[in-house]
Amino acid sequence: MSPTILAIESSCDETSAAVIRNGKILNNIIATQSVHQRYGGVVPELASRAHQKHIVPVVDQALKEAGIDKHQLDAVAFTQGPGLLGALLVGSSFAKAMAWGMGVPLIAVNHMQAHILAHFIEDPKPVFPFLCLTVSGGHTQIVLVESPMRMQVIGETQDDAVGEAFDKAAKMLELPYPGGPFIDKLAQKGNPEAFQFPLSEMQGLNYSFSGIKTAILYFLRDQTKTDPTFVENNINDICASIQHTLIHMLLQKLKKAAKQTGIRQIAIAGGVAANSGLRQALENQRAELGWEVYIPKFEYCTDNAAMIAMTAHFKYLEKDFSSMDVAPMPRMKF
Repeated sequence: MSPTILAIESSCDETSAAVIRNGKILNNIIATQSVHQRYGGVVPELASRAHQKHIVPVVDQALKEAGIDKHQLDAVAFTQGPGLLGALLVGSSFAKAMAWGMGVPLIAVNHMQAHILAHFIEDPKPVFPFLCLTVSGGHTQIVLVESPMRMQVIGETQDDAVGEAFDKAAKMLELPYPGGPFIDKLAQKGNPEAFQFPLSEMQGLNYSFSGIKTAILYFLRDQTKTDPTFVENNINDICASIQHTLIHMLLQKLKKAAKQTGIRQIAIAGGVAANSGLRQALENQRAELGWEVYIPKFEYCTDNAAMIAMTAHFKYLEKDFSSMDVAPMPRMKF
């Protein structure tokens, strides 16, 4: 089979559409939402309205750039969850209407599964089984990936995600939103060992990032009491130290998972996978531990429809279709 599928991603604050034919991504159109910057975080209602505004032109552009007529589509895919309910409703409603109108199957996709399968968009591709560290604003998980449709979470955060820790730390430092990339940029000019932050320890392969956020808050409070210009004068070292600590916590459990499973094929996925410090740390582990490391391009780390399309391709081959009464699942699990 060589299906042609239109995929739609609308889980948070990007409206994206992509077309895949015979397992090859033809394009990946993304409309971002700048409206949230003034609020320091995503406002769900504003995100939903922006999706309603963007979805028709984004889908139209994806089809035109791919040179695909809508009548050539074999299926329409969409993100079922996890994500913001209102945002998911826009994408799912559009996908249902289009699939119904064209008389083609509907494919519901798990957003986190799609982040992992983004590794199959381009070469080099990991070989099953492999471990994937999925890191984003809402999730931090270690996933044992046995096949495109068989994945098992073997470790995850018990409270906050690492992406949230980056963004909340950036907010404390009065950096713009989204804060993670700004911390990454400033960290490259700082000393990662300038300041020490406590490491949270959880049983097994699980994570916890709530404690480090509190530690950063108290650290900044105490330092600025005696020196109001402390943050301004030490911003690069502060960011480097925060980033170093968070990456150390991530890799500590990932190395433990690799040792327990005996798997040396290691991948990362999700928005935080774009972090240069994390990417470099994984490259270092490649040399030190003999890992085979897989890191997607930046455009496939953040939310995008290309990863939804790739997942839909695998689901189409399995004839894993959804009925028209399928509903969005904001807290969707694997």
